[in-house]
Amino acid sequence: MKKNQKSCITRLKKIEGQVRGLQKMIEEDAYCVDIITQTSAVRSALKSLENVMLESHLQSCVIGQVKSGQEDKAVSEILKVYKLKR
Repeated sequence: MKKNQKSCITRLKKIEGQVRGLQKMIEEDAYCVDIITQTSAVRSALKSLENVMLESHLQSCVIGQVKSGQEDKAVSEILKVYKLKR
């Protein structure tokens, strides 16, 4: 996770800016389709961040659990994330 931390924080700051922009658009009564376009962009950015986090978790935490004999915990976490992503 450490190697992705800076990248993830940068992504979150961009998402934060997008959300503030959405708030301003609504306050200024922007065109509905423009707002929907921005909400779609925010969703996409969050999904991208989620994918980076999942990849990092699988490559580090889950592998570590398997190597240390915690296969049940690893499988449980994989299933939990799978259900959340659906």
